[in-house]
Amino acid sequence: MSRPIHWFLLLVVPLLATSALAAEVRVAVASNFAGAMEPLATAFTETTGHKLRLSYGSTGKHYAQIRQGAPFDVFLAADEERPQRLEAEGVGVPGTRFTYARGVLVLWSPDDPIADPVTSLEQARRVALANPRLAPYGRAARDTLQTLGLWESVGPGAVRGENIAQAYQFVATGNASLGFVALSQWRAHPRGDYWVVPETHYQPIVQQTILLRDTPAARDFHRFLQSDLARALIRDGGYH
Repeated sequence: MSRPIHWFLLLVVPLLATSALAAEVRVAVASNFAGAMEPLATAFTETTGHKLRLSYGSTGKHYAQIRQGAPFDVFLAADEERPQRLEAEGVGVPGTRFTYARGVLVLWSPDDPIADPVTSLEQARRVALANPRLAPYGRAARDTLQTLGLWESVGPGAVRGENIAQAYQFVATGNASLGFVALSQWRAHPRGDYWVVPETHYQPIVQQTILLRDTPAARDFHRFLQSDLARALIRDGGYH
């Protein structure tokens, strides 16, 4: 059971070195993390006085925007590859990269039960997934279909969103009868049935963050992400 945010604040406040003046931190956030990010943003502001300006999108698009000079202070990616690249390319602040969450992939059906995922996928009118070229959850969905021996039959006809948020919307609006989404998305709006894809079916979704600008407020946010409060909220949001 989730514990109230204010209970944790008593533990977290002494651990954070806040700036004398409240500041704004511009954060590029992988779209799968939207549901978990909102309570984190609220708790961070209550704890430090700083505010977060959040921009959601696919990890691939955020990476391209950052390389082109987009003015973000922190990047919360849906993989470890892009933060590693930014650090190697001298765009990210060295030594600030760490894993903040591990994603959980599910196959979601808003209407019908999923007794057998292979049968459900074979009989689905249309399956939704994020673009494997842009989104780590899309790659995980492709890996899963390949593991199940269904990529050649299901993959070509799948409807592909630019990111996991679009894949979710395709299913939620009835444009697809099944979809590979993040567990966190289902928890934010529970409906229908889902199958938790075994982690042996896809490469682990290791979500890393990195500082892009070394400001006191951005540092505070990075420290906050490693606090017990943040970890509890991330778990409650559907992540390891």
